[in-house]
Amino acid sequence: MLVKTFGSAVYGVDAITITIEVDISGTGMNFYLVGLPDNAVKESQQRIESALKQMRFQMPRTKVVVNMAPADIKKSGSAFDLPIAIGVLGASDQLDNSELLKDYVMMGELSLDGSIQPIKGALPIAIQARKEGFKGLIVPQENAREAGMVNNLNVYGVKHIREVVNFFKDDTTLTPVDVNTREEFFNNQYEFDFDFSDVKGQENIKRALEIAAAGGHNAILIGPPGAGKTMLAKRLPTILPPLSLQEALETTKIHSVAGKLPEHSSLISKRPFRSPHHTVSDAALVGGGGIPQPGEISMAHNGVLFLDELPEFKRTVLEVMRQPMEERKVTISRAKVALDFPANFMLIASMNPCPCGFFNHPDKDCTCPPGTVQKYLNKISGPLLDRIDLHVEVTPVAFSELSNVKMGESSLQIRERVIKAREIQTQRYKDFEGIYANAQMSSKQLREICVIDKIGEALLKKAMERLNLSARAYDRILKVSRTIADLCASENIKPEHLAEAIQYRSLDREGWAG
Repeated sequence: MLVKTFGSAVYGVDAITITIEVDISGTGMNFYLVGLPDNAVKESQQRIESALKQMRFQMPRTKVVVNMAPADIKKSGSAFDLPIAIGVLGASDQLDNSELLKDYVMMGELSLDGSIQPIKGALPIAIQARKEGFKGLIVPQENAREAGMVNNLNVYGVKHIREVVNFFKDDTTLTPVDVNTREEFFNNQYEFDFDFSDVKGQENIKRALEIAAAGGHNAILIGPPGAGKTMLAKRLPTILPPLSLQEALETTKIHSVAGKLPEHSSLISKRPFRSPHHTVSDAALVGGGGIPQPGEISMAHNGVLFLDELPEFKRTVLEVMRQPMEERKVTISRAKVALDFPANFMLIASMNPCPCGFFNHPDKDCTCPPGTVQKYLNKISGPLLDRIDLHVEVTPVAFSELSNVKMGESSLQIRERVIKAREIQTQRYKDFEGIYANAQMSSKQLREICVIDKIGEALLKKAMERLNLSARAYDRILKVSRTIADLCASENIKPEHLAEAIQYRSLDREGWAG
């Protein structure tokens, strides 16, 4: 007898429906699994046989052929155990109402006792199942809330294969998961563990991060150990505009595919903050593997990628970020497949000014030999620095500020100003596809949008000559000054906006490192 069940394979951040055809004939005694399965799929026979035995079902002792179509796409992972097992039961006349199988997609890894283990990529699987008109989706209990975000699709969470068998005998034995996506999403958007009110002093750094958040600018914090660089960077997501529902869905899909969603979670409601260690490999940062998986830059999509101690990262790791930072996506190519992962993130980096950390320190002397500071900074390439708009010098906090009991400005107050500035930019770029913030402006748009008057032009000229700013600093200063003007709700870029933007180009000054 021939029976068809349906599963799903995840490629990139999208899913492809897989038809699992099970045919049991009266001749022969072998189990054949075809359709480009990998080792994890091939090993399903032993798991399925043990799980069925625990339920007092019989594994057919005749010829069993399982075909996974389309047969030219590689199938990987153990999540196909459940649809194969149900297909075997249906084809061997051990399952009632096997005609219902055509209405459901099911995925899950079987334990030897028949319990069902969680899977990766439940959200894109649910989206694809709804798109193709399936009535329902059966997934492990741990993935039910994640898949339940998709409306117009019945999602059932199960813990044991027995529940699935009983469901096909009587489809009232399971209750669809009910997730109020919008309510959960909006209720969790303002819950943060960190707040800018915790930060003592450092008003100029808070201001720089507010500008970075308002314009989507990349920033680098340069200062001695213990000055608060990491503490400030961790609080940046608290002042970024809230995720839209569409952005949250994109972000959740990536985390779902990577298997990094918290247990029993549904939609990611806060912007991600990723902080990989400086020993991270190229593939771990941008993504890769035999069947490509998203890397750290994709996990930071719609959020913040924080690279602490930037010069300590391998040069090759930093260089692979250049193209994704420009195109806001990363393409992973393999012999038979090329996949795109979104990578629209804000880069925030921190570094010591020198190996000992005390160059330009107000109280401590730098112990590095001559030339070491420049050599240390040269670990970061010019093209990468070219993509970082704000260079912010972080100085140690004085004792008088640390001991001050007065609370600083809260993240919520700063966030309100950032949101207003972003609304101005949304209106400005409504006719430009793929551009949402000032940091994404092209050179042509820069000339049209960032117009300065004669006084501003003279100020910028004098600054570039006196501070020996490089040519690449010119565009960055104009972009940042446009954001500062937006924060002030100013239609035009004024000289004071330019003056503030000029001070955020520390590393472009010739002679800065001695």
